[in-house]
Amino acid sequence: MLVSLKELMEDAEKGGYAVGAFNVSNLESLMAIMQAAEETGRGVILNYAEVHAPFLSMEQAALIMLDAAKKAKVPVCVHLDHGSSMESCIQAIRLGFTSVMLDASAEDYETNVRETKEIVRLAHSVGVTVEAELGHIFSSDMGLAESPKEAETLESFDSAEDVYTDPATAKDFVERTGVDVLAIAFGTTHGIYTKKPKLDLERITKIKEAVDIPFVMHGGSGLSKEEFQTAIRNGIRKINYYTYMTLAGGRAVKEALDQKAPDENVFFHDIPMIAVEAMKENVKEAIQVFGMEV
Repeated sequence: MLVSLKELMEDAEKGGYAVGAFNVSNLESLMAIMQAAEETGRGVILNYAEVHAPFLSMEQAALIMLDAAKKAKVPVCVHLDHGSSMESCIQAIRLGFTSVMLDASAEDYETNVRETKEIVRLAHSVGVTVEAELGHIFSSDMGLAESPKEAETLESFDSAEDVYTDPATAKDFVERTGVDVLAIAFGTTHGIYTKKPKLDLERITKIKEAVDIPFVMHGGSGLSKEEFQTAIRNGIRKINYYTYMTLAGGRAVKEALDQKAPDENVFFHDIPMIAVEAMKENVKEAIQVFGMEV
């Protein structure tokens, strides 16, 4: 069933778990996510990120994501991830997305506040949930930055305090914008980890003490089960997850093709199904960890 992000977050808050937000970059990734959700009986968030527009336009994504959500036996939110502008968010709302993220974290603080407040006003008028980001969450080696700030590195800043989300600032931001959920920076990055991330998991608790709304972890792939679940206990309620899902699909296809004899026929229609099965199993594992299953 198609639901808003707010509904999923309310249940997650009550249950003390996090909901997985999985990027849809093509039909096969959508199939894998929905099969995993149905098999685990858990609600999910279908993310559409503008960075994936070369693979799938927002209009195309809306058609297949909304159809899958409406037919699902579990609650499903259709979410615009890292919306680059007010216009992108408005487009997503008009297409039927039940949640949007305006990522103005690359702007100065007052601009982030002003633009987020305006999209909150527009989205709430039609029952759509809004996510925003405060702090800086970078990309590692994937080559697809979600927002302009991700092209920078930690070394671009004087200290981690300039990168990580400040609790007092988070409180001010939420009070002034009315945003429903907040993506916070505490050391995770988008993409494949080339070295062990330095996480400040206690920062989540400090931010939660300052402002009690659901928090989002971006760059959620690649952490240990213990790190995920500590973050969830401290207040994370939505976890964006894509890189290691799509990597699992790619690796499964490579392994299957490597096993073929040089003269053996390869039918293209078999290849996506290999990836779907591998991605589904990876998503199922993530869903179970986020649901705090041991």
